[in-house]
Amino acid sequence: MKLVQIRNVPADVHRRLKARAALEGKSLSEFALGELERSLERPTRREMVERIRKRTEVQAPESAAEAVRAERDAR
Repeated sequence: MKLVQIRNVPADVHRRLKARAALEGKSLSEFALGELERSLERPTRREMVERIRKRTEVQAPESAAEAVRAERDAR
């Protein structure tokens, strides 16, 4: 395991992290590690943009307006 140290944490942030850790029955270190792991499960903006760029373009058989009109006419 590696050690990560965060310096210059504002007092308010430290207090809130400690309070949340206590509510979950965890140490501050356990809670902070869980939050870091959780944040890494979400893609960054850059990763999302890249995923979107890699998608293939889809051609709909009809426009949205045509689909709505067809649905309304079918009623």
